[in-house]
Formats: sequence, structure tokens, C-alpha cells
Amino acid sequence: MSINIYCNLENDVLIPEYQTGGSAGADVRASVREPITIKPGDRVLVPTGIFLEIPAGYEGQIRPRSGLAINHGITTLNSPGTIDSDYRGEVKVILINHGKNDFLINNGDRIAQMVFNKIERANFIKKEMLSISERNANGFGSTGI
Repeated sequence: MSINIYCNLENDVLIPEYQTGGSAGADVRASVREPITIKPGDRVLVPTGIFLEIPAGYEGQIRPRSGLAINHGITTLNSPGTIDSDYRGEVKVILINHGKNDFLINNGDRIAQMVFNKIERANFIKKEMLSISERNANGFGSTGI
């Protein structure tokens, strides 16, 4: 699958890249004119400077980077964030600081990863009753720890 990409050239934007041959996610970088500080408990919308043309039948997902999460408490909100195939605006990443210290984002920092998936659209059929299952309506915590 190929993804057409346009980059905002104001901040020397780098296209997403896979760090290893087995990487599922391509790292996405911040495209900021000035550093952004995320204080503990705060959230920010970080621009990436990239615009995508995803083929119909696919979606992009924005996911956290595990190193930022474990080492600094930085993760993505609305995770995974979906990039629809018909969206042509700039990809931006919602980050939150769950850590105890301020976190500084500089231009070019790897802030998230992007994964692409084939999607299926559901055909919703209204029914008067649903079939019975082993789990049935038992929800949160019903299968134990």
C-alpha cells in the first residue's frame, strides 16, 4: 500500500519513518516553531506538518510511543486516534503528560507512531432481540482479573 504525503516545508518536516525492519508503526515527529512544554496533567495538540492521502478502505491510527510512556508519562489521548481516508488536513497529535515533571517537545522530536489498517464498514441491521451468548450482558470485570 502506498500513502501520498504532503509536508509543510516551514520547519524542515520529516516524513514518518519505520525505525526497524519489523516496526509496525512509523514514527511521527513534531513540527513546531518553538518548543512546547507540557506540564503534568496538561494536554496539548502537537502539529506534525504532514498531510496524508490514505487510500479508501484504509485508516491511519496514531498511537503512543512506549518509551515516552514509560520514561516520561507522555501518551496520546483519543488513542488510537483515527485518520480517515477522506481527511486531508494536517495530522496533529493529542499528547498528555501523566508524569511528575514538565516535558519539553522540540521541533523534530518523535512524539507518536502511525499504523495503517484495512477497514470494513458494517451494515447495521435493526433487530428486536439479539442472540444469547455465554457472556450475555455481563460487562466490566465479569471475566475476572
